[in-house]
Amino acid sequence: MESGQSPQLKGFVIITLPPADNPSLGKTITAFTLSDSPPTPPQPSQPDSQLSQQSPIPTRSLPNPPRQLSLRISHFGNPRFLLGLLGISLAALILCFYASPNTLFELRDSNSNDDDRGPSSFVFPLYPKLGTSRQMAKGDVQLKLGGRFVRKDSVNLAAQLDDPTGLEEKAQLGSIHSAAILPVRGNIFPDGLYFTYMLLGSPPKPYYVDIDTGSDLTWIQCDAPCVSCAKGAHPLYNPRKGKIIHSKDSLCVEVQRNQKTGDCETCHQCDYELEYADQSSSMGVLARDDLHLMVANGSFTKSSVVFGCAYDQQGFLLNALAATDGILGLSRAKVSLPSQLASQGIINNVIGHCLTTDAGGGGYMFLGDGFVHYRQMAWVPLLNSPSTNFYQTEVIRMSYGHRKLSLGGQDNGLARVVFDSGSSYTYFTKQAYSDFLVSLGDVSSKGLVQDPSDLTLPVCWRFKFPISSVSDVKQFFKPLILQFGSQWWIVSRKLRILPEGYLIMSKKGNVCLGILDGSKVHDGSTVILGDISLRGQLIVYDNVNQKIGWAQSDCVKPHSFNSLPSFGGVDLPS
Repeated sequence: MESGQSPQLKGFVIITLPPADNPSLGKTITAFTLSDSPPTPPQPSQPDSQLSQQSPIPTRSLPNPPRQLSLRISHFGNPRFLLGLLGISLAALILCFYASPNTLFELRDSNSNDDDRGPSSFVFPLYPKLGTSRQMAKGDVQLKLGGRFVRKDSVNLAAQLDDPTGLEEKAQLGSIHSAAILPVRGNIFPDGLYFTYMLLGSPPKPYYVDIDTGSDLTWIQCDAPCVSCAKGAHPLYNPRKGKIIHSKDSLCVEVQRNQKTGDCETCHQCDYELEYADQSSSMGVLARDDLHLMVANGSFTKSSVVFGCAYDQQGFLLNALAATDGILGLSRAKVSLPSQLASQGIINNVIGHCLTTDAGGGGYMFLGDGFVHYRQMAWVPLLNSPSTNFYQTEVIRMSYGHRKLSLGGQDNGLARVVFDSGSSYTYFTKQAYSDFLVSLGDVSSKGLVQDPSDLTLPVCWRFKFPISSVSDVKQFFKPLILQFGSQWWIVSRKLRILPEGYLIMSKKGNVCLGILDGSKVHDGSTVILGDISLRGQLIVYDNVNQKIGWAQSDCVKPHSFNSLPSFGGVDLPS
C-alpha cells in the first residue's frame, strides 16, 4: 500500500456462536472476500466447492442465503453497504441468543455475592406418599386445585382445651443467608403426590405435608378431638388452648371473608372449612405455633405461623392422608406459608420446586429467592384476579409437534394456564383435548393399540412388544409446546413438555396418557398443569415481581453440590 492511501476493505468474517441450549454444536466461522473485479467463473472440475463447505447462517438471522449474500457484496464492492449488513447480522444473532428460553438450570452458589437482598431461602425435601397403591378408575384421579373456604357448624374447640402453663416462647425472626439442600423422592404413579415435612411446636415434631401451589391454607390433622381423620404418618397434632386463633385475628378475617359469617362477639376461635375440586373437604380451626426451619449449617430458625388444625376430613382426602399429615398451602393468599414468612421478613415471597422425571421420582422445593438464577430462566407475567389466588398466566398457542391445538377460549386464541402442584395430572380444555387425541391417532401405525381393559387412566396403549418404561416408546410421541407472551416465535417464551411429561406406565405394562379432559374441572376453559408436566423443570413462583419462570433441570441435585447431604436428623421412611 502506497503512502497517503487509505486502507481498503478486502473482506470480512462472521463468527456464529452456538445456541445456549445446545453448546455442543460449536461455533461457525464464515469468511467473505471483497473485490472490485467481476467474480471469477467457477471451474468445471470444482463447482462452488469452497462455498458449499461453508456453515450456513440461519435464514432467520439474515435476509438472504450466504451464497447470494456473498455474490451481491462482491458485485457492489461498497464498504458502507457491507458494514451495514454486518451490523444487522450481529444484532439478529444477539436477539436469537437472548430470546431463547430453553436454558439449563444452575443453582446459585451458597457463597455467591450476586446481591445483598437480605432474606434468602429455605429448601425442603419432597417425598412420595407411601400409602397403599391402588388402581385408579377413570375419573378418579387426584385433583385438589386449591381449597375453597366455606362455612358449616363447627366444634367449640377452645372450650375443650386446657390452658397451658409457662410462658410462650417468642418467635425468633431474622434473615437467612443460606439454605439446606436435602435428598428427595416421589412419583406420579401409583402414589400421585409429592410431600415435604414441617417441624412444628416446641419441642419440634415432624409432620408430612403435600405441597400444593393451588391451596391457600396449610393444615395438619389435629386431635381436638378428631371427628374423622386418616391414620397419617405421625401422631395427630395436639393443640393447646393458648395456640388457638381468636376470631378477631387478621388472618382469621382473611380466611373467613368469603364465608358470610359476619362478626361474632362471642366466638373464641376461628372456624373454617375447605372444599376441594374432587369434592373432598377439611374442617378445623386456625392455630398458631412455632415453625422450625433448618438452614445450611444445620442450625434452625424459628417463626410463629398460623395453620389449620383439621379435625374432620371427608372424601378422597382420607385416602391421600394414609401416609401424610396434611397440606402445605403455597398459593398467593395472605394466609399461605410463604406469604406469612415474607410478612415477617424471614424470606422474600418467592417459592420454587423441582421434580425429577425418573421412575423413582423425587425432587426439592424451596422458600425464598436465594436459589433462583433469574437470567437463566424463561419468565412470563402472572395474571391477577380478585377471585382467585392461583398461579396463572396466559398461553398464546399450544401445539403437538407441528400441529396446532385449538385452545377453545372466548376468542379461540387465548387460554389461561394454572400451575398446580396439588394436581397429579394435567387437564386441557375440551377443544385442546379433542385435538390432542386426534393428533395421537398416528401412534397406532407404530404398534401401539388402545387397551380399554386398562382402567389406570382414560387412554392407555398396549405395545406389540413388552415395555418397561416410557423411554421404550417415547420416540413414537412428539413434544407439547406451550407458547407464551407473543405470537412471534422468536421473542415468545415456550414451555416444552416432552413425552415423559404426559405419559406414565401402568401396572399392566401399558403406557397411559396423563393429560385429561378438563371441561368439567375449574371453569372448564383453563389449562391446568399438574405434577406430571412440571417434572424435569425448575418452576419458580415470584410473588415479589409477579411472574412465573422455568428452566430445564434434572432435579437430582443442585449444580453447586457434589452430593446431597443427609436428611438432617429427621426420621423419614426409606
